Amino acid sequence: MTVDDAARVLILNGPNLGRLGVREPEIYGHASMADLEREGVRWGNDLGLAVQVRQTDDESTLVGWLHEAVDTRSHVVLNPAAFTHYSYALRDAAAQVVTSQLLLVEVHLSNPAAREAFRHYSVVAGIATGTVAGFGFDSYRLALEAISNKLLG
Repeated sequence: MTVDDAARVLILNGPNLGRLGVREPEIYGHASMADLEREGVRWGNDLGLAVQVRQTDDESTLVGWLHEAVDTRSHVVLNPAAFTHYSYALRDAAAQVVTSQLLLVEVHLSNPAAREAFRHYSVVAGIATGTVAGFGFDSYRLALEAISNKLLG
């Protein structure tokens, strides 16, 4: 399978994730966003997926990327970060991905349910194909494996 034939997957990351490796490493780990970009592409290649990794602190940019996913028929691994808990605009854009018969896996490095009470609710979880949380960078790998298994059997 060539990259041109591979299913496209966007790994989209929300606010503060550009600070991976320096922001609360006891919670989020020591690896950086550059490490995630490199690993995400490698995991995708291993699974027959064409992966792009992106990060923004801007809600409207993240919404635009979800619209792009629909338009380009790209599946999504989404770490909404703080937007998880209150961004209905992000939730509605994510719903468009799922209603377009594309897969959307919500991902979190930590387990939000084991953290502060305000982190326990996700506006995205109810429309996501699935959620992977609490496994650090492996959460992304597990999400890509789930997408690959759904698409390629």
